[in-house]
Amino acid sequence: MQFGLYVFVFLGLVGLADTDVVPTCRLREEFNLYGLYKEGDIILGGIFEIHFITVYPELSFTAKPEQLRCERFHFAGFQYAQSMAFAIEEINRDPALLPNITLGYRLYDNCENLEVAIRVSTALISGEDDSVTDYSCTGTPPVLAIVGDSASTHSIAISRMVGLFRVPMVSYYATCSCLSNRKEFPSFFRTIPSDTFQVKAMVQIFKHYGWTWVGVIVSNDDYGLYAAKTFIEEVNKFGCIAFSEILPRNNDKSEILKIIRTIKQSTAKVIVVFSTGAYLIPLTEEIVQQNITGRQWIASEGWASSPVFHTKELLPYLGGTIGIAVRRGEIPGLEKFLLQIRPVFDTKNNLVKMFWETMFDCTFPDIAINHNFSHLLNSKICTGSEDIGKTKTAYSDVSELRASYNVYKAVYALAHSLHNLMSCEPGKGPFQNNSCADITTVQPWQLLHYLARVNFTTHYGDRVSFDANGDALAIYDVMNWQRADDGSVKTVTIGLFDESAPAGQQLTLNEDKIFWNFESNSPPRSVCSESCQPGTWKATRKGEPLCCFDCVPCAEGEISNHTDSVECFKCLPEYWSNPSRDQCVLKKIEFLSYEETLGISLTTIAIFGAFISAGVLAVFIYYRNTPIVRANNSELSFLLLLSLILCFLCSLLFIGQPLHLTCMLRHVVFGISFVLCISCILVKTIVVIMAFRATLPDNNVMKWFGAAQQRGTVFVFTVIQALICIIWLSTASPVPFKNTQYQNSKIIFECNVGSITGFSFLLGYIGLLASVCFLLAFLARNLPDNFNEAKFITFSMLIFCAVWIAFIPAYVSSPGKYSDAVEIFAILASSFGLLFAIFAPKCYIILLRPEKNTKKALMGRAAPKK
Repeated sequence: MQFGLYVFVFLGLVGLADTDVVPTCRLREEFNLYGLYKEGDIILGGIFEIHFITVYPELSFTAKPEQLRCERFHFAGFQYAQSMAFAIEEINRDPALLPNITLGYRLYDNCENLEVAIRVSTALISGEDDSVTDYSCTGTPPVLAIVGDSASTHSIAISRMVGLFRVPMVSYYATCSCLSNRKEFPSFFRTIPSDTFQVKAMVQIFKHYGWTWVGVIVSNDDYGLYAAKTFIEEVNKFGCIAFSEILPRNNDKSEILKIIRTIKQSTAKVIVVFSTGAYLIPLTEEIVQQNITGRQWIASEGWASSPVFHTKELLPYLGGTIGIAVRRGEIPGLEKFLLQIRPVFDTKNNLVKMFWETMFDCTFPDIAINHNFSHLLNSKICTGSEDIGKTKTAYSDVSELRASYNVYKAVYALAHSLHNLMSCEPGKGPFQNNSCADITTVQPWQLLHYLARVNFTTHYGDRVSFDANGDALAIYDVMNWQRADDGSVKTVTIGLFDESAPAGQQLTLNEDKIFWNFESNSPPRSVCSESCQPGTWKATRKGEPLCCFDCVPCAEGEISNHTDSVECFKCLPEYWSNPSRDQCVLKKIEFLSYEETLGISLTTIAIFGAFISAGVLAVFIYYRNTPIVRANNSELSFLLLLSLILCFLCSLLFIGQPLHLTCMLRHVVFGISFVLCISCILVKTIVVIMAFRATLPDNNVMKWFGAAQQRGTVFVFTVIQALICIIWLSTASPVPFKNTQYQNSKIIFECNVGSITGFSFLLGYIGLLASVCFLLAFLARNLPDNFNEAKFITFSMLIFCAVWIAFIPAYVSSPGKYSDAVEIFAILASSFGLLFAIFAPKCYIILLRPEKNTKKALMGRAAPKK
């Protein structure tokens, strides 16, 4: 602003030097600008991109340089400018809107160049009069408001300048989210939504198709850089950016080739481009040159509907592009207005002449004057009567009015604001002392007040208003590039994004109308790593984005039950993971069952042993009066056989589902049965020894260890074991226990012994009796007798001790139900050992050699050897 003040003072001093009468500010020089002009009571300014390329003059530093020159006429841009002219003509014909006020316009071409755009904006707000003498600054300014610019970078620069004077600026295509900052841009409005909403629309499309691995290419301006920043932030919430490249400002070939290499090397199938058409042209040319296909392009509104790319050459490469485009509208009468244009030779309307020469590839006879177009000298002569209706260009195409419709809405927004300003009732105005603005001397800041509150509906049914940030309502068309009848590209509307719709209903797509430029004619997959299915978890790769990961199966006992789980969850103690690791299932409860083969086999053997013992008992009872039965206390033999039957049957308590009763009984019955058995064998051994001693002279020991003493000894030994069991059960009795720690995948249903000490005493007592019995029997093995029972007792005790010594390591190392099976096997093996070692020889004599079952035969070797 200080610079502007210095310039004003300088020009003022120059004016005073030139005249002594009237202080005058004079323009030293005018910019060579391309424009359109119409006189009116109130003038509205407009800035449009009607040329693509700016050519800078050569600097010789010996003469004043020529002004900038613009080339490559943009027919669509000229249509935008004409749309503004049409809207103003339509408003002037409408008696209900701004009656008795004629709007005029001054429109300029920015040549898509920031320097030119700044020159244009200063020309608009300062006017083009040669001199200014009115210090009072009364009346309306040269332009009351500006429609434009289309580029975000231009709009930022211009709005910062005109905002100092509160000149309203309504852009029809600048989308940078930064322009929503009301502190920086207090007078900026736009009829196109902010990039924030464009990004939201794109993100919803990406989520819809599951695209999480995306490449980004942006133009090196505020539009591209700000949009990319917002886009990357949103994508990182659910996906990753494969690469991010910036298009060079100066069309640097090496930079373009670098971007091409990145595209080729990347695995991303979806590429988003935030750019205007001019920036993108060199890249598309290189894409064609290097035959890059197999990519799904996503176009921002800056080029989604640009006719520059709708060529036959680009269809194989950019066909199928999905673009976000501003809302299409209809402007009745615009096409007729566009076709009514005729060349004029007014310097203020020089764009019309340039348009005509470019459209018909001709030149008017006065071309020599316009040396900037010397390259057209060899062209044919324009007559001015050429039929524009026979041409087919973006200028006359009104089938897809998007930017033009935004221009149309911007002009009407200014017109309705002026109309509301005119409708102010004196004394009820919004300004100081409730005053109203005077339409004949209206100032930009007064119009700004009404523009911020404007609200109307177009004939097409679209509501026009601005939010607190000057942004328009966010509605986009979703476009798809498809093949036209002539082989070129045509854009087809395939959906709609409406920010004001309820959540989940903002994006609507017509899937059947979409053309996918792939052999499968279906949406591509664009992911760095495929989703991890349930049963696995994502393990990120070192040094790579989060979207690049490996799927690692969950460990046993852990699950993940949804896609792309970042961790596995442990199952509850009584549950275990299924084979696919996606569900916790109840653990299999394992115990030695009567229904399984092992349980049936052991049950059969136990019952078989009990039957054999019962059979032997029956034989002994039947032959109870024979010498071989009576020889060694038949009562002890009967009691021993009964205890063996109990030993066989007690093993059945170890089979089946553990219950509280069976857990208490299994070891108690086992301990007491075996103590009773060993006690009988021990007493038998003692009897054998004493019987031998009784045959010696003067030895009457047997009278001290008769039948009563033998029964008492067995009873005492058994009671001791019973006391051990009672104490054990009363302190910490065995209980059913579901062991979830031994095997992760199973619950071992077992009996917890409760007190290890009690269990140890029970086994230790059995071991003590067995050891004493074995020792005594071993010492008596060589006693002279025709039927020396001590030998068989020794052998039986040897089997018994061997079995139970081997039992300990086997029991400890056996998992689950097999520990019970080992204990049952030890019980059965030791019981069979005792049964066969002690009673098999006797049964053999009783049943097969009855001649030896006599007293004489038994006493045949009773005498000692001489």
